[in-house]
Amino acid sequence: MTSSAATPGFGGSAIGEPDAMEAARGVARLWWLWLIVGIAWIAASLVILQFDQASITTIGVIVGIMFVFASAQQFVLVVVADSLRWLWAIFGVLFLIAGVICFINPKNTFAGLADILGFLFLLVGVWWTIRAFIEKEVNPIWWLGLIAGILMVVLAFWTSGQFFIEKAYTLLVFAGIWAMMQGITDIVRAFQIRSLRKV
Repeated sequence: MTSSAATPGFGGSAIGEPDAMEAARGVARLWWLWLIVGIAWIAASLVILQFDQASITTIGVIVGIMFVFASAQQFVLVVVADSLRWLWAIFGVLFLIAGVICFINPKNTFAGLADILGFLFLLVGVWWTIRAFIEKEVNPIWWLGLIAGILMVVLAFWTSGQFFIEKAYTLLVFAGIWAMMQGITDIVRAFQIRSLRKV
């Protein structure tokens, strides 16, 4: 028995070619969102790399924003999930509370991050390494993610042996460079998405 419907993940697509092209054009109309976010990331990186009180506050606020976004994702899951809605709701509330605390006292947020910086770097390094292998089949430069993951794990062990002041400066440098790279990536992605309008 044959079927004309393609199976997702097995060389076909559940969405027809015209539908996929229309979806791509729909996303391409919003290319400027990536551009704005990229510029905002670069502005944040320049503030962070000044190594002053504004740098510390900026990192605390960025972490707060990340918690709020994570909270919003959990609340979306509450609406669309078939089960465990109570679990997503609990995490949504917890993430929202964490975000508010970060906004209230961003300097303490920075100090807390600096204290556990080695552990955070280890988590990031392990995740980047795993993601590199996951993307191996679809990403021709997957090995860059692998190298970055390994370097992050090495940095995690080095950071764990440092005093608080050194950890704080390491966090500032890392956060500043990360924000700048994120900004550049988003700006490049914006123009890549914009080019889809001509497809």
